[in-house]
Amino acid sequence: MSCMRINAMLLAALGALALLSLAVGPVPLSVGDIAQALLPAQGELSETLQRQRTIVTEIRLPRVLLAILVGASLGMAGAALQGLLRNPLAEPGLLGVSASASLGAVLCLYFGFAAINLWLLPAAAMSCAALATLVLYLVVRRGAGNLTLILAGIALSALAGALTSLAINLAPNPTDVQDIVLWLLGSLADRSFDDIRLVLPFVLAGLALLLSSGRQLDALTLGEDEAASLGVSLAHLRARVVLGTALCVGASVSVTGAIGFVGLVVPHLLRRAVGYHPARLLVASALGGALLLLAADVLLRLVSGGFELMLGVVTALIGAPFFLYLVLRQRLGEMT
Repeated sequence: MSCMRINAMLLAALGALALLSLAVGPVPLSVGDIAQALLPAQGELSETLQRQRTIVTEIRLPRVLLAILVGASLGMAGAALQGLLRNPLAEPGLLGVSASASLGAVLCLYFGFAAINLWLLPAAAMSCAALATLVLYLVVRRGAGNLTLILAGIALSALAGALTSLAINLAPNPTDVQDIVLWLLGSLADRSFDDIRLVLPFVLAGLALLLSSGRQLDALTLGEDEAASLGVSLAHLRARVVLGTALCVGASVSVTGAIGFVGLVVPHLLRRAVGYHPARLLVASALGGALLLLAADVLLRLVSGGFELMLGVVTALIGAPFFLYLVLRQRLGEMT
């Protein structure tokens, strides 16, 4: 199956799922209701139509768009990290990048910098994410294997988690503690177009940087020496992937909290379908990540009932067993 056909199928599925996400909720809506709510108003609106328009445009549509934006960011960032580190287990959540971004955002909230300027929140998250990504690359540059890389990621996650816990422990009042803890669990609930406008420029810049590294990542599959002989600047490639990952993950974490395993699950599911080409995997992983995150959000809204589960919990329940399966499969492959 061609890469274009796969992307077209993913895009069609994403469109259908987005429509379903707009329809489901405490107030079920039909396709006609959604169309009426999204189309420009013609004359005075009835009370029912006004209520439906508010539900769609102010509650559900921002949630759908943010799920697509964040899912695409995490999916492509995971695929790019796996290509740069040449490690199929690399993923922002597993390697401490998401935890570091969360730490930056929590510190910004804790010290009140976000109240001074809202743009400082994604800036702090992206800075910490970039630092963590750079540390991981330096570990890999020294010839580290899969085990060393995972251990380095665990160490980064533990350090970021400990510092985050310290901020929670020193929080001045219980309300701040509850806000930070709920935010760390990851969610798309109660988000608005203001959140989308906040992260959109950073996410688009990050996706553009990662997409521009596709051909170089293809060459890197041959090895660093071979890639350099083909004219690939490893320093420039590293800078693009590190900065692109920091922009995507940091900006996403700053509005949704920590949502893990999307960048691990999606590239693994799509890698064979795109012929193991890192460049092709980038776009497919972006679409697949958006599809997975939106599907998880729709699922938790359908099964939660009166009390909605946190999205980060759902993705962890999906991703953790998948990660264990990948580790065991790789271990069995090494033994045979």
